[in-house]
Amino acid sequence: MATAQSIAFNDVGFAYGDTPILSNIDFTIEAGTISCVIGPSGCGKTTLLRLVAGFIRATKGDIRVAGEVRTRPSRDVAVVFQDYQRALLPWRTAYENVSLALEAAQVPRAERRDRIEAMLELVGLPNHADKFPAQLSGGMQQRLQIARCLAQEPSILLMDEPFGALDAMTRAVLQDELLRIQEKSAITVLFVTHDLDEALYLGSQIVALQSNPGRLGRLVEVTLPYPRDQLATKEDVIFLHMRRELFSLTHDGHQG
Repeated sequence: MATAQSIAFNDVGFAYGDTPILSNIDFTIEAGTISCVIGPSGCGKTTLLRLVAGFIRATKGDIRVAGEVRTRPSRDVAVVFQDYQRALLPWRTAYENVSLALEAAQVPRAERRDRIEAMLELVGLPNHADKFPAQLSGGMQQRLQIARCLAQEPSILLMDEPFGALDAMTRAVLQDELLRIQEKSAITVLFVTHDLDEALYLGSQIVALQSNPGRLGRLVEVTLPYPRDQLATKEDVIFLHMRRELFSLTHDGHQG
């Protein structure tokens, strides 16, 4: 896995024509941490990820990855989308879907097997290499998408509501999987979610955006210790206090 990298937003703004989407975004994500982005629909959460990925360019300010201005896509950044069914190639097996990332990077065929098997092991799918996506559950398909992203050895993993379409039990399992993978790889993760509990459970920092246009409402440092536990962490008085604070922040002025 590549060395984790920091991400710095320096007075970033983005507009479509005369319509501002993001304005005055200014914060830093430390290398090797998980930062979660929350906020109402339409506040620019996905746009923030697209800027880091280099899919679009800021119309004001800049984004620096490890000190370098980011203006175009790079293989050191991987994106996990919510719609895992459309992200995977249905005619390829799990093994072949992970292989796709290595083929794109022109990794020699002789070197692929060990890396593919290691990625499937990492996400808990070592016994499903020969199955096609349709033969896997939703949670397994999302794990497979994560494995394919990690196979390209990124330093930054961008996740756009990756667990939003899953049932509560599967979602909890994958949250813990993500924490385990992040601890092992020390990758930098920027994770978009609408779920306050998920943001608090995963993140060491929460970026709370407000809308019209999207702007930084508050930057919250999460003081809950790692490793985290689905029961003990969510019963912690710090968790409950921060959840109430975030609920007030994100709902004031946005009811209805």
